[in-house]
Parts: sequence; C-alpha cells; structure tokens
Amino acid sequence: MSAAILVVEDNADNLKLFAWALEDEGYGFEGVGSGEEALEALSRRTFDLVIMDISLPGIDGKETTRRIKAQERFARLPVIAVTAHAVKWETAEIMAAGVTALVTKPIDEEELLRTIRSSIR
Repeated sequence: MSAAILVVEDNADNLKLFAWALEDEGYGFEGVGSGEEALEALSRRTFDLVIMDISLPGIDGKETTRRIKAQERFARLPVIAVTAHAVKWETAEIMAAGVTALVTKPIDEEELLRTIRSSIR
C-alpha cells in the first residue's frame, strides 16, 4: 500500500507541483490550503507524512506543526517543512517547531522524494 501524505500549501501552482511529483511516485495525498484545514484533515484521516508550507494564511506552518506534535498520537508523524525563506535563524526556528526535515523552494523534486522516502521509513 502506498503512503498517504497530507500536503499543506496555500499556493495552487505549488500544490499542483507536489501533486504531480507524489502521483508519479504512487503516493496517495490530500491537499489543504491552511494550518486550520491541516488540523481538521488530521482529525478525520490517518496520514503517514505531512508536507508543511511554512508561510500560510492564519496559523503559520511552524505553529501548525507545534499543534500537531503536541498531540501524543502525532508525536512520531514525520513533518517535512517547505519554505522559500531558509535564512539561518528561521531554519533553526522551523526545526525547533518539531519538523523532521526542511526542503527549500523552489522545490527540487528529487530532493523532496529522497526526503519523503527517508522520513517514512
């Protein structure tokens, strides 16, 4: 069975790019556009991994990740952060929120897929 991935991305074009990459690899996925929608999706369905954009409307990706990881049932759920703003101080803040890995935008598809494979193991 293929892994189920939740993609949290507010940019429709970026969401399409994630969809193409994940579909090509046989992953199942659901896309949502906000942190609030991500929390709702996790409350109704099981996912093997979350791809989390950091710059989101409403609750940003760091806070959404903290809220996810605060729940015991999601303590081991891998979260891959994606951001275009990977300056050193923000990278440290993103990692401190509880993410498993960080991939910078523009997304390198091979790097993303390697990161997904290593995070799901």
